[in-house]
Amino acid sequence: MAKGVKKIKYAGGKVYGKKCIPNKLLVVPPDEWIIFQVGEWFSGTTEEDKKKDLVWMRLTQDRKQIIAQIPSKTGYKYKFEKYNCGLTTFYIEASLSGKSDDKNEVGLYLRGWCEPKIINSAWSTSYKGNDIRKTHHFSYGDIIYLNLQTEGLNGYKNLIIDIYRRVSGIISSKDDQLIHVYTNVSVVNGEINLTLKNTSAWWGKITSKSSVEEFYVKVKNPETGEYITDGKDTAHARFLRIKKQQVTPQTLPPANTTPTTVQKPDPNVARIEPCKFTQIAITEPKQPNEEKAPEPIPIYKDGQKLQKVTNPKESIERKILFEFDSDQISTEGKKTLDNILKFLFEHKFSHVDLKGYACVIGKMDYNRTLSQKRADAVKKYFRENKLDVSRVRAIGYGEVNPTDDKKGRDNIRYKDEKQYKEARCVYINFEFYGHDAQTLIYETIAPSKNKNLTISVSEYETIQCFRETNKHTKTIRIVSPDAPEISKNADTVTFPVHSDLSSINIAPLQYIWPKWNLTPGKKLDSASPYFIHIHSCRYYSNQKNATVLVKAYPDVKWSFHFFLNLSNNLSVKWQNLSPAKHKEMQKLAGKIGAEARWKQTEIDWGVILEANWDKYGEEYKSNKEFTAKFENKIKAFYKVFASLKEFSKGVTGEVKGTVSKTRLGKKVPFKIYFDPPNLCLGAEWQLARGQKNKVLTQKIGTEMEFYFKAEPLISLGLNIDLLAGLVQVGVGVATAGTGNAAALQIFNGIRDWLEDDDHAVTLKMYIDLEITGTINGNSKINFNTESDASNGEAKLETVLKAELKAGIEVRGSVVVLIGEAYIEAEASIKGIASVTFGHGLYFENKSSEEKTIYYQPKLNFDGLRVKGVLKAKVGLYIKKGWFKGDRSANLADHKIDKNILSPFNVIEKLEELTGISSKITFK
Repeated sequence: MAKGVKKIKYAGGKVYGKKCIPNKLLVVPPDEWIIFQVGEWFSGTTEEDKKKDLVWMRLTQDRKQIIAQIPSKTGYKYKFEKYNCGLTTFYIEASLSGKSDDKNEVGLYLRGWCEPKIINSAWSTSYKGNDIRKTHHFSYGDIIYLNLQTEGLNGYKNLIIDIYRRVSGIISSKDDQLIHVYTNVSVVNGEINLTLKNTSAWWGKITSKSSVEEFYVKVKNPETGEYITDGKDTAHARFLRIKKQQVTPQTLPPANTTPTTVQKPDPNVARIEPCKFTQIAITEPKQPNEEKAPEPIPIYKDGQKLQKVTNPKESIERKILFEFDSDQISTEGKKTLDNILKFLFEHKFSHVDLKGYACVIGKMDYNRTLSQKRADAVKKYFRENKLDVSRVRAIGYGEVNPTDDKKGRDNIRYKDEKQYKEARCVYINFEFYGHDAQTLIYETIAPSKNKNLTISVSEYETIQCFRETNKHTKTIRIVSPDAPEISKNADTVTFPVHSDLSSINIAPLQYIWPKWNLTPGKKLDSASPYFIHIHSCRYYSNQKNATVLVKAYPDVKWSFHFFLNLSNNLSVKWQNLSPAKHKEMQKLAGKIGAEARWKQTEIDWGVILEANWDKYGEEYKSNKEFTAKFENKIKAFYKVFASLKEFSKGVTGEVKGTVSKTRLGKKVPFKIYFDPPNLCLGAEWQLARGQKNKVLTQKIGTEMEFYFKAEPLISLGLNIDLLAGLVQVGVGVATAGTGNAAALQIFNGIRDWLEDDDHAVTLKMYIDLEITGTINGNSKINFNTESDASNGEAKLETVLKAELKAGIEVRGSVVVLIGEAYIEAEASIKGIASVTFGHGLYFENKSSEEKTIYYQPKLNFDGLRVKGVLKAKVGLYIKKGWFKGDRSANLADHKIDKNILSPFNVIEKLEELTGISSKITFK
């Protein structure tokens, strides 16, 4: 009972339905995958058979040659390229036995179609040589080679090529002269290669020859009678230039050059050698703080995304033996040839040399003929098994040792010697294009003591390696200058890695950029290397080059913190204050002036730099703190804040002018102060595995958390002495309201009492309106140089406060006045501010060795406007003395509606005034 595939079926992809023949022929567009699967099994096929790998074959249309074959359980897919479209038809079938079925039509025919087109051309002096039409003039009688590259014409054998002489300025005009017609031109592998050997015959056809004549070609499809275009017109190969000169004429007829093109493999095409592995993954060890073990990280999967792929040529030799005086292939020899056939079907670029030999027994001429018969027998076996024998060359070389002088004798007495048995053979030599690619890089973080990684290789099989020597073996070999070599015949190997950062390193500053060792005078990769060798015929066949390089980088975490607190105000303004307050403000202004003169500022600041390394879980076993004052940076800081002071002066001056124009007039006492920013910033950075699309990668990047905090970032204060202001303007406005008159009466009465009784008493009475506007800033951002996302947060807090302060203080050796000031206030004040605060952490990767991270703050302040109404009642309750009783008055309403701060860009202003960039560079 027959078993195997009875019929395959079309399972997906675009087709031209009108051009197809159901269940027989598919006509498909180019650049589209066409998918085939098993359609029906023969009745004798078991369920176990159906689970086995099938051999899918692509044959010529006559089914006499197998072009390529691959093993697959799931099906087969093929894609036509445009150059391969045309009349060329393939036959696709699947086999359980590995042999093509000659009795039954179990497959489907497949043809690609696209619009016929000429896409390129060349005139040269050799077959498929360089195009020299622009630099070279031929002579009549020269042998000239024409190459036309086509689409949609592959397999045509009867095209017509017309040679035209250009006569007019308009190409393809009716005046152009038809010089010669070439018929039955074939298209092979999408190319027309025509050898023109009769150009001397053109000489007599041309009258009134120019010093240089120009020729072009047209290609006609005889089935349609139409010329084929290049998408625009029908004239191609413009122009062949022939000068007015004859050379020795050629009388040979023109030849259509159609030899098989010797091709090289495409590095991007999937390989199917049975000596193979399909995936490599590395698993990190579980850390104490992790709930479950990490998932394996795939670093290689079936040839995907390999870099710098090459196909080094290797030679393979096999040998089959024959019986004495026989050219019959033995059963054992057929097994060897079947294995070779399988390899050759899977490697269409391999060409085969068959070298037949005989032993020295017998006549030399007879043995030479016998050796040829043996080579031809192998070639015949290949042909019968549908190998394209144009790839095969069979030569009989006669006796193995032709220098043996037999003097015409048969040497029959030596027929049983072993060396003569070995000499009755055919050597099968063919070229194998191997595979090598750039070593895969896997990066990890390791302490100075060993941690274990596990490398796993999937479907690692090397039993069917075709190499005669240096066969691939199922071996994982790990070599490192920092550890003993490990070599195991296994799919999975666990091996230790460590970094070269010692746990006793007292100052690991050379690792401040953890991926580099920045020892003075050097810049070296800080990783400890581990070279892993995993090889097969399918991928990474070169056993000299490592397949994977594991880089173990030091486990070091850096912390950087900078803090700055300024003692003095940036700017102060005042008017009409009491002598004591005036003196106090002069002292503050004097400090500001001294800073300007001496170019220094009173600051409390510092830098803390700390390294921690050899972490296990979340704990570090070693640490070192580096704290520096960076005295050479003081001047730079002063330049920044001196410019900020100048800016602050402008702000306080503007506010002073604004307040002076209020209802209280120019005589109101007040002070304006601009507080300095107090800030801290810092960063923590270490190596961490990158993520792309939320999936861990095999790359380690520098992970940084950057923070910025300012309390305040900007702070402006306004203090108005309401009581003194009312007193000072009281006489002028006494009639304006009882509130002002009462306040004046209270103040003057107490003053007179103190003067008349000459008491040694100190009196302080105050009613102040304090308005402050403050902006505090906080920012944090996380970033990894090998990840596609960052995260963080930024926050600005704008605080506006209005506070009315009032009281009376009486102190002295004799106290006859016991009183208290009181205030009843109703304030409705709010601040309106628009603030744009931003930050950016930027990573510049200029080259593999030049990488920079810098932070750049962004701050735009769009203005602060204060609106509100203040209603207040002031009173003085005297418990005893001349003014015993309740003395109170209502203050006039005070309306506020002013811009306290005008819009400005803080960062740009600082950069403009100081000439210092706001970038904070970390490398």
